Amino acid sequence: MKMKRVAKHTTAATLAAALLVGGGYQTFAKGNDSKDFNNSYGISHITRDNMVKIPQQQNSDQFKVPAFDELTIKNIASAKGKDASGNTIDLDVWDSWPLQNADGTVATYHGYQIVFALAGDPKDSNDTSVYLFYKKAGDKSIDSWKNAGRVFKDSDKFVPNDPHLKNQTQEWSGSATLTKDGKVRLFYTDYSGKQYGKQTLTTAQVNMSQPNDNTLKVDGVEDYKSIFDGDGKIYQTVQQFIDEGGYDTGDNHTLRDPHYIEDNGHKYLVFEANTGTEDGYQGEDSLYNRAYYGGNNPFFQSEKKKLLEGSNKEKASLANGALGIIELNDDYTLKKVMKPLITSNTVTDEIERANIFKKDGKWYLFTDSRGSKMTIDGIGQDDVYMLGYVSNTLTGKYKPLNDTGLVLHMDLDPNDKTFTYSHFAVPQTKGNNVVITSYMTNRGFYEDNHSTFAPSFLVNIDGSKTSVVKDSVLEQGQLTVDEDED
Repeated sequence: MKMKRVAKHTTAATLAAALLVGGGYQTFAKGNDSKDFNNSYGISHITRDNMVKIPQQQNSDQFKVPAFDELTIKNIASAKGKDASGNTIDLDVWDSWPLQNADGTVATYHGYQIVFALAGDPKDSNDTSVYLFYKKAGDKSIDSWKNAGRVFKDSDKFVPNDPHLKNQTQEWSGSATLTKDGKVRLFYTDYSGKQYGKQTLTTAQVNMSQPNDNTLKVDGVEDYKSIFDGDGKIYQTVQQFIDEGGYDTGDNHTLRDPHYIEDNGHKYLVFEANTGTEDGYQGEDSLYNRAYYGGNNPFFQSEKKKLLEGSNKEKASLANGALGIIELNDDYTLKKVMKPLITSNTVTDEIERANIFKKDGKWYLFTDSRGSKMTIDGIGQDDVYMLGYVSNTLTGKYKPLNDTGLVLHMDLDPNDKTFTYSHFAVPQTKGNNVVITSYMTNRGFYEDNHSTFAPSFLVNIDGSKTSVVKDSVLEQGQLTVDEDED
């Protein structure tokens, strides 16, 4: 069915009433405009009141991504692959994620640490595949990383009766867990350039062998299947995006970066998405929802007026980013579609690299985002952020870390070799520090310098506060720290 933009125009009589919505009451703010309403949809929000305060915070050393010396940066020596003609080439390597235990800590597989990463030909932006890198658990140097090659063969996607895999043209990022029975279970994003950028959360068991003491080998995949591509009501589908006008309108569609977690014996995926028609959809009416603004009523009215009369009006009306969650069955098929953990309506359409773990009885939720995608005064095109939120329960309510949600900030020119993105917080087995990994150097920008693992560094978590640990720069791609460093 062709979905049309949901309108919430209401009569004055309706505005005066309270409507029962999803087990709670929707109440309307008394403001300067009869269209004003206040509906949280029972979801936490990245509010405009939080975000407008970030430009005053971001220059503090507490949040700055450390500066790196480009002369010390190395390519990943083992990152070799083939171009379309079959020639051996040096690969760009960008978004990466470690093989993790169910609690988010780094798993050790037969004495090795494993990282999955997106890699491809620097000269071909469509060449994007998941590769597997590994090293002995005690090694730290970037030169210790070995490359087991692509996880999937091109023919693997032709799975009988799977409606999505056959149309896959690229493999995008995700997560991986070491199961209780010692198996490697991968989750990633099936991207289809054949279907207008359709994205599907996907999983497979990656079979491994150890031919000798120094080598891991990928022995193919099994139980390869699609999980979720949106339902329309809670999470936007690609067809809704197309029916709304697609990229021609300046809109964006996301349903990617599945991050696996467990809680009380239940399996979940947290992922990047956009809201659907029943939990705060996109459209001009969203600009009148006070829940997305936060702050007091004067702030709401002032900020709303700026949006309605300013150049960001259309961009903000299309912004409906979400960090979604679904529950899985024990066989990793879809069990239940759940409300988002947090949304970014009117702020940005894109909150990437969903990352969540439990620490000291609290759930910490992180996401990466770019200033170029945002609609906030004072945030510029080159600003890059990691934002973070904390809750006493998995499903919320989530409150911003450091009062606004700011955890990391970087504003280098994307052409700089030491530009970093895709920051990812890796919890440790002990202590209050997490290791931050990322990639460095945008792909295809240099002849001899390729996208590579950036130097890792530490961020300290203290309840609802975080801070970059001074002088904590680690090796490129390092995942864990010794206990005395923690």
